[in-house]
Amino acid sequence: MLRRIANHLFWAARNLERAEWRARLVNVNYHLLVESPPQNPEPWAPLLAITGEREIFAERYTGADETSVLTFYTFDDENPSSIRSCIHAARENARALRHRISSELWLELNTLYLDSLGWSMATLQSSGMYSFFADLGGRFYRIAGITSDTLTRDPGYDFFMIGKMLERTESVARLLDVKYHFLLPRVEDIGTSVDVLQWAALLRSASALEAYRRSHGNAIEVERVVEMLLIDESFPRSARFSMNRLETSLQRIARSTAANHANAEPRPLASTKLSNMLVSNHAKEVIGSGLHEYLLQIQDECAAIGDALFAEYLRFE
Repeated sequence: MLRRIANHLFWAARNLERAEWRARLVNVNYHLLVESPPQNPEPWAPLLAITGEREIFAERYTGADETSVLTFYTFDDENPSSIRSCIHAARENARALRHRISSELWLELNTLYLDSLGWSMATLQSSGMYSFFADLGGRFYRIAGITSDTLTRDPGYDFFMIGKMLERTESVARLLDVKYHFLLPRVEDIGTSVDVLQWAALLRSASALEAYRRSHGNAIEVERVVEMLLIDESFPRSARFSMNRLETSLQRIARSTAANHANAEPRPLASTKLSNMLVSNHAKEVIGSGLHEYLLQIQDECAAIGDALFAEYLRFE
C-alpha cells in the first residue's frame, strides 16, 4: 500500500477520534458543573490538564473561564487540536483520498466541516450547550457507522483503525491520569458525593457509565473504574480493547508486507510491549504499584508506537 494513502487514512482517523473525545469532554464537564457546584475557582481548568494544553492555552488566554475554554476547545482555529481544527484536518486527509473512501463517508465528513465553519459562542448560546454537543456526538456516531458499513476491509481500513485505536488508547490513559491527580485535590472529598459525581463524569466521558452500571451496579469504586477503562477486553473504549483491535490490524499489515518481501526477517510488532502490559496486569496491582506511573507509561508507549509506525509505514516524500 502506498505510504501516502496509509498516512492520510491514519491521520484522518486520529483527528476524528480526537475531535469526538474533546466534544465529549467539554459536554461532560459542563454537566458536571451544573450537577455539582464548582470548588475550583477555575472549574474548566482540569480539561486543559487532561489534554496537556495548559501552557498553549495560557499563551493566548488570560484565564480558564467558561467562554475562553469553550472557544479554545471548540472553534479556535489557532489551536490545532480544537474540535473544528481536528475536523478540518480529518476532512483534508479524506479529501486527498476521495477515490479510496465511500461517497457516503465523504459527504458526512464534508458536511460536518462546512457546518463547523459557522460555529461561534453565539451558536453555542442560541442552540444551548446540551443540544449543540448532543447533535455533534450523534454526527460522530454516524461517521463511525458509515465507516464501519462502507469501507472495504483492506490495508487502508487497517491503517484507519490503527489511527483511531491509538488515539483512543492515549486519550483514555490521559483522562484517567488527570482525574486521579487533578480533579480531586482535597483529601476530605474522597468518597463523598462530589467524588462520586466526578468518577461518574469520568465514566461518562468515555461513554462507559451505563456499561459500568450494568456490570457493577450503581456503586462506583475506583478499582472497578480502572479495570473497565484500562484492562476490560470487552468494553470498546478501554485501552486493552483498543490495543487488541490495533494489533489485529497491524498483524494483517505485517503479514501483507512480509508476503511482498519473501526474504525479510519477521520483526516484533510495535504494539507488543503495550499489549503485554495491559494483558498481564490487574487493576488492584496497577493502583498498588502506582497508577500515575502506569498511565504515563501507556502514553509513552503510544508515542513510541506512533513513531515506529511513521518510520515503517507512513513516511513519504
